[in-house]
Amino acid sequence: MTKINKYWFLIILIPLLGVSQGSQLLGFENLVNKTWFAEGEWSNGTKFKQEVTFAFDLNKSIIKADSKGYTNQEQTEYGNRNHGIRQYNSNKGKIEFWEFDIFGGVTQGIVTIENNNIWYSYKYGESTVTDCWEYIDDETYRFTVGSYKEGKWQAIYLQTEFKLKNE
Repeated sequence: MTKINKYWFLIILIPLLGVSQGSQLLGFENLVNKTWFAEGEWSNGTKFKQEVTFAFDLNKSIIKADSKGYTNQEQTEYGNRNHGIRQYNSNKGKIEFWEFDIFGGVTQGIVTIENNNIWYSYKYGESTVTDCWEYIDDETYRFTVGSYKEGKWQAIYLQTEFKLKNE
């Protein structure tokens, strides 16, 4: 390959690599630059209340998720609770995520996007937990947290809906 051909090859290839990595995160596009709100009750009777704002960053190579929720065990204080990152790992061919919480913890796992549904899978203690943002329409997602195996929910710990928050 001549020096000129290598130059043109790189000119064409580099933008395509950037687009392919960003395109892996397009399943989040309906969520981005919006705030989503949900309330519900965990299967153990505790309250769930959360709002999440999603944004692309770093030339659409990551998704940032900033969440508000209860910030104490008594569930009497509500405020900034989590900061999350979703990023396509081209070496693994998977979307990975990290959620950093106000208590000093970090949850990490894998994201799978099927059609408009977003699935998170992660270890919680000794268990593998799945969160599903099931697309209902552009303003609603059914949110389910539980144990999901072989295409079926084995146990559901929380089910509610995230609705687009009109500000």
